Amino acid sequence: MNIAAQRLSWKFAALCLILCCFFSPGCKQEAHSRSGSGAPAAEQNTLTDLRLLENAYHTRRSNLQVTQRGIIVKVLADDDKGARHQRFIVELPSRQRLLIAHNIDIAPRIPAPAKGQSLTFSGEYEWNKKGGVIHWTHHDPNGRHEGGWIIHQGKKYQ
Repeated sequence: MNIAAQRLSWKFAALCLILCCFFSPGCKQEAHSRSGSGAPAAEQNTLTDLRLLENAYHTRRSNLQVTQRGIIVKVLADDDKGARHQRFIVELPSRQRLLIAHNIDIAPRIPAPAKGQSLTFSGEYEWNKKGGVIHWTHHDPNGRHEGGWIIHQGKKYQ
């Protein structure tokens, strides 16, 4: 193979690698951020890599601030023990399922979340054997914890 052909082959391989990373489902979630959930563009571009969440589950890691998008697969009854939490299960594009525990003593209730609806969330991931829990989906009134939020049908709840 001559030098010109080797250079072309190297450039082609580099281009393929870049394109594979850009269009792969786990690479900065660009493909999912274009799905039009109504989330502001700045929040769409900061989704947590799905591989990080999968790794957190497999390594039992907790206390991880994440931002991601999912589809509601089940709406659960509120948890009224202690601080009240609105609860639902979401499925991520990777098929991992998470329980969202949204504190409604601090943040507004999300009106009528329903199976099949999409939402974007930011909060703290805590490991559990069923996939994990996302909490702190609200501001911290004391200013000591990073605030979270949920965007549902174009409205932000924090």
